[in-house]
Amino acid sequence: MKVAILAGGFGTRLSEETAVRPKPMVEVGGRPILWHIMKQYSHYGFSDFIVALGYKGEYIKRYVVDYCALNANLTVNLRDGTVIPHEGQEGVREDWTVELVDTGIGTEIGGRMKRMAPYLGNETFMMTYGDGVSDLNVRDLLEFHRSHGRLATVTAVRPPARFGKLDIVEDRVVKFTEKPQLEAGWINGGYFVLEPGVMEYIDGGDDTVWEREPMERLAEEGQLMAYLHDSFWLGVDTLRDMRLLESLWQSGAPPWKVWG
Repeated sequence: MKVAILAGGFGTRLSEETAVRPKPMVEVGGRPILWHIMKQYSHYGFSDFIVALGYKGEYIKRYVVDYCALNANLTVNLRDGTVIPHEGQEGVREDWTVELVDTGIGTEIGGRMKRMAPYLGNETFMMTYGDGVSDLNVRDLLEFHRSHGRLATVTAVRPPARFGKLDIVEDRVVKFTEKPQLEAGWINGGYFVLEPGVMEYIDGGDDTVWEREPMERLAEEGQLMAYLHDSFWLGVDTLRDMRLLESLWQSGAPPWKVWG
């Protein structure tokens, strides 16, 4: 099963970092947030990734292409240009396949999904934002999705009311409201499992906001279910969020580090 990671936004609320690199490449513990997300999915057996690029996408391309060289001791033969990574270094060789897909600089998430559709095929897929971490068991999320037979599952979490609010009755999303200012409760945590049929709900072009009309319609038609996750989740929007994650990493027991 393929995992789509949305990594093309401008990250304007974290401009101190994103002026020079895309937000998924902001580092925690010396590793990009993107790496932490991919480690989480691969821990549960999902290692076929499609990364939707946009703003400063070349930064991500360089990182992925040079990953082994950047994370290994090397022997470089200057005579013929061969580069040999040393054996036995943990984490150097990941069993990942990563497709890097340019989806436009100013494209909204719905538009990015449409542009990724040819790479996703006609199969169930996972999708997440490239700027948050969680201790979510994504295999349990998938099992829940398969149990209800609807088109879409969104993971609901409970941080402060800054994101899309979910009204839930018996695990079914009955209403979706983007970014309420005064309400608190379950919100969109950004870990999705989706059927190919969700693409039919994205009627517009690159300016289609996934979290508005498509998700609202899915909820209205009973096709959007919520997987309730009441453990750790944090979206990285500010320097404060970054510093919190870094302090948790330095503690030696970051809650989202589910891999060994």
